[in-house]
Amino acid sequence: MDTMEAIRTRRSVRKFSDRPVEPEKLQAMMEAAQAAPSWANMQCWRFIVVKDAATREKISDLSYVEAFFAPKGYKTNPAKQALADAPVVIVACADPVQSGDLHGQHYYMADVGIAAENMMLAAHSLGLGSVFVGVFDEEGLGELLDIPPEVRIVGLFPMGYPQDEWKPGPPRKPLEEIFFLERWKV
Repeated sequence: MDTMEAIRTRRSVRKFSDRPVEPEKLQAMMEAAQAAPSWANMQCWRFIVVKDAATREKISDLSYVEAFFAPKGYKTNPAKQALADAPVVIVACADPVQSGDLHGQHYYMADVGIAAENMMLAAHSLGLGSVFVGVFDEEGLGELLDIPPEVRIVGLFPMGYPQDEWKPGPPRKPLEEIFFLERWKV
């Protein structure tokens, strides 16, 4: 799959088959994250690969619903079950000290986001599905996975073979609504 096709066809997957992810595919996803650019090439990201079913279930239990979901009408976190069912969950972390912090901008968030997108696109190109999960009990996850307190958990990524056939995603906003030439358009 070429890069543009991977970008256009990647979708958030929340239902996974029980087929395990082959080690060489997991390795390719890790190498894709490793290749990402970062602030001053500091590579502040760290990833925990979780395969153990009992630990994935505990991670799922630590993913919860906040008021954030209410405007969308969600009663539960739509990715909660994916964290338990996916054969692999990747926990994306960052050490903020190993990244830039300029004018109140914490670049570790962007650094991890770029690496995670590389990883998700690689997964998709290999026939795997994933979804970003950003609602979780950070302190509880830190305790569960022995993450040092100075390290921030940025996101969770259940990964595996999609249970369902590929479907097109929701419509995207038109380019002229999200890109402006030279100046902000009102």
